[in-house]
Amino acid sequence: MRDDSSDIAAIILNQIPLLDVRAPIEYQRGTIPGAVNVPLLDDHQRELIGTEYANNGQDAAIALGLSTVTDEIRQTRLHGWTEFIENHPEGYLFCFRGGLRSKTTQAWLSEAGIKYPKLIGGYKAIRSYLLEQFERLAEEGNILVLSAPTGSGKTTFIEQLKQSVDIEGLAKHRGSAFGSLFVQQPSQVSWENQVAAQWLRVSAQSNQPIMFESESHLIGKVSLPKFLQEALRSAPVVELNTPLTDRIKNIQHDYIGTAMQKYRQAFNEEQSLLQLQSFVTENLSRIERRLGGERCQRLISLVPAAIDELRTGTALNEFDEIVKTLLLDYYDPLYAHKMQGREGQVVFRGTGDEIVGWLNATYS
Repeated sequence: MRDDSSDIAAIILNQIPLLDVRAPIEYQRGTIPGAVNVPLLDDHQRELIGTEYANNGQDAAIALGLSTVTDEIRQTRLHGWTEFIENHPEGYLFCFRGGLRSKTTQAWLSEAGIKYPKLIGGYKAIRSYLLEQFERLAEEGNILVLSAPTGSGKTTFIEQLKQSVDIEGLAKHRGSAFGSLFVQQPSQVSWENQVAAQWLRVSAQSNQPIMFESESHLIGKVSLPKFLQEALRSAPVVELNTPLTDRIKNIQHDYIGTAMQKYRQAFNEEQSLLQLQSFVTENLSRIERRLGGERCQRLISLVPAAIDELRTGTALNEFDEIVKTLLLDYYDPLYAHKMQGREGQVVFRGTGDEIVGWLNATYS
C-alpha cells in the first residue's frame, strides 16, 4: 500500500485524482480541482454526528455514526469508493482535516480488502496551501494582462496560449452584462482553488509571464480577491486589436448564438426565440442607466425585428445594429474609462498573430 501523503505540491502539480468523502454541502461550498465527491455521510448525518461530537465527544459521535449506518448504506458507500479507486489507483482520499472520516473510510475499505492512502491534513491543509500560493504568485507579479474592447476575442486568444490562466473560463462566465454561459458558476472558494492550482501548474512549465485577461472585480457572481485585482492593475498590458466588424460577429456568436443554442436544448423553436427575445430585452434593461434611457429603448424596440430575422433566416441586420450600438456607445466608453491612466503600462499592441510573434521574440 502507498503511504498517506502530505505532499500537496506534488498532488496539485501532477493533478493526482482525489476522492472527497466530505458531505455534499461541504463539497458544494468548496473543493479541490478535479476531486470527486463520494461522501461517507450525507448532509443530515453529518449535522447529527457533528452535534453529537460537540456535545459528547468523539466516542459518542462514533457510536451514533455506527447506529445510523445500515448494511445497505455501507455497501453503497463501498461501491462508490471502489469504483473510484479502480479508475484512479494512484489517487488519495480526504475529508475536512484528514481525521475521523478519512480513517473510517480507510477502515471500511480495508475490511473489504482495499488499501488506499489519505491526504494528511485533508481539505483544510490543501485549501490553506492553495490560498497561500495564490497570494504568493499574485505578489510576485510575473504576469501580463491582455486588454481589449468587448468582442475582441480575448477569451479565444487566451485559450490558445500555453502560458495563460483563463479566469473567466474557470468562473464559467464572460464577465459582462450579457456574459452568462447558462451554467452554474462554481463557488467562490472552488474558483479560487482552481485558479491557484492552474497558475501553479502553468508557472512550473516556464519562467515566462502568465497571461491573464483584464477583468473588473466581478466575473458574474465570482469576486476577484483584492490581491489579484491589484496584481492585474499593476501588470504590463498587451492590447489585442480586432476590427469592429469582427467584434460584431464575435458578440453575435458568443452571446446571441450561445443563448439561442441553450434555449433550443430546452424549448421548441418558437419558444426558444421568445426566450431569446426576453434575454436580450432584460439585459438591455439592466444597463439602461449607463446606456441612456432613450438609446436603450430604441435598441429594445429593435429586438422583435431581430427575432423575426431569425425566424425567416434572413441577414441579421437588426442584431448587427443592436450589437454595434452596444459596442460603440456602451462597452467602448467603459473600456476607454478603464484604460485611463494605464497607457504607460501598454508594452505591445497588435493582432493575435502579432502578439504571439512578440511573445516568442521577447520571452523565448
